[in-house]
Amino acid sequence: MPSMIVISATAVPAHLRGALTRWLLEVTPELYIGTVSARVRDELWTSVTACTADGAAVLAYPAANEQGFTLRTAGSRRRSPIDFDGLTLMAFEKKSQGMEKPF
Repeated sequence: MPSMIVISATAVPAHLRGALTRWLLEVTPELYIGTVSARVRDELWTSVTACTADGAAVLAYPAANEQGFTLRTAGSRRRSPIDFDGLTLMAFEKKSQGMEKPF
């Protein structure tokens, strides 16, 4: 049964953006929305994860859970979904501290 999906793809190659627009509507730059089957959703996500490299991507789609959706992420990113008692929360990764000046 088809369901609505949302994909946000940041800093991805132009050919991937073109492939996504074959199935989904690009409502703003790098934000795609559409209604597709689970098989098409999984194939699109496989393409996204294969091409993301230095970019970042997030997929949201309906699921039978408390929030009503599930998230998948790919690429280098500062945010990662974590499970907190059955709820998905976004955890921020710390930036590298680098060399700090002593006072």
